[in-house]
Amino acid sequence: MHASRGTQKRSAGLGLALLSAFAFGGSGVAAKPLIEAGLDPLHVVWLRVAGAALIMLPVAWRHRNLVRERPALLAGFGLFAVAGVQACYFAAISRIPVGVALLVEYLAPALVLGWVRFVQRRPVTRAAALGVVLAVGGLACVVEVWAGLSFDALGLLLALGAACCQVGYFVLSDHGGQEAKGRDRREGKGGDGGSVEPPPPLGVIAYGLIVGALVLTVVARPWGMDWSLLGGTAGMNGTGVPAWVLLGWIVLIATVLAYGTGVVSVRMLSPQVAGVVACLEAVIATVLAWVLLGEHLSAPQLIGGFVVLTGAFIAQSSAPKPPSGPVAAGAGAAAAAESELSAGRASH
Repeated sequence: MHASRGTQKRSAGLGLALLSAFAFGGSGVAAKPLIEAGLDPLHVVWLRVAGAALIMLPVAWRHRNLVRERPALLAGFGLFAVAGVQACYFAAISRIPVGVALLVEYLAPALVLGWVRFVQRRPVTRAAALGVVLAVGGLACVVEVWAGLSFDALGLLLALGAACCQVGYFVLSDHGGQEAKGRDRREGKGGDGGSVEPPPPLGVIAYGLIVGALVLTVVARPWGMDWSLLGGTAGMNGTGVPAWVLLGWIVLIATVLAYGTGVVSVRMLSPQVAGVVACLEAVIATVLAWVLLGEHLSAPQLIGGFVVLTGAFIAQSSAPKPPSGPVAAGAGAAAAAESELSAGRASH
């Protein structure tokens, strides 16, 4: 009986994880036609985050105690994992293919290990180091360094900026976790930090979206946006699609549904399994961009992308214990934090 329930739970978790990866992977494919239709990338990001924040307001109210208990975590999630990652990613895909931008962003796990080794001076395993080498080598194939970086240099830098924003949130979360352990020791609760309750992932996501929307409102200045574009059509590889349909996909599917199914799936699967499924996000995004946007990648780029994902997964699996608190995605950036949200997935 228990074995049957466990099998059903894992099957359901795998299905939800695949749905989440598909939903996240489609965000760039839906956003790029809007950008090419005339919307500024920052305006598209603002529409996505603000729309999702409105939908998540009931969740934020339910977990309103988080504002008092974990303000730094909420601010960091909103600033880095929501506003920073998405702004850089959407700006990047306006200049380079969706698949390339997402694969560059998958350097985040390698960058995290670099921070651990050279800034915090903590040891990393040989397997983790191998993962970093594979990720960097694969990236060289993706951007075709032998051709003198055939892609837009600014676009690549923006994608790298999205990866760095994920690292910033990793570091902030890890710092918050160390502070919690120190507080427990000072209060005589033991040194393992076990008495500190992890924040509810959906609550952190809801407030992260709210914080991100506020930050992006100042940066994007949506009052200057050409709202009439949302009533028109956007070209998707020669086919006209209503702009409001693409925006609805970005807000409802690629944000609300993606985060919700991702949170539930991680709690039903092991971090290793969730990490493997999260890596499919880049594959899904590349395939969708190929089919729907006509963005074809060469054979060396596809091989390089596979190597990047392999290296990212090895680096994530071999890293020290993940920081406490949900890390988006990303987007995302995207392995799984234990019993919480995908660590490393960008919020795409």
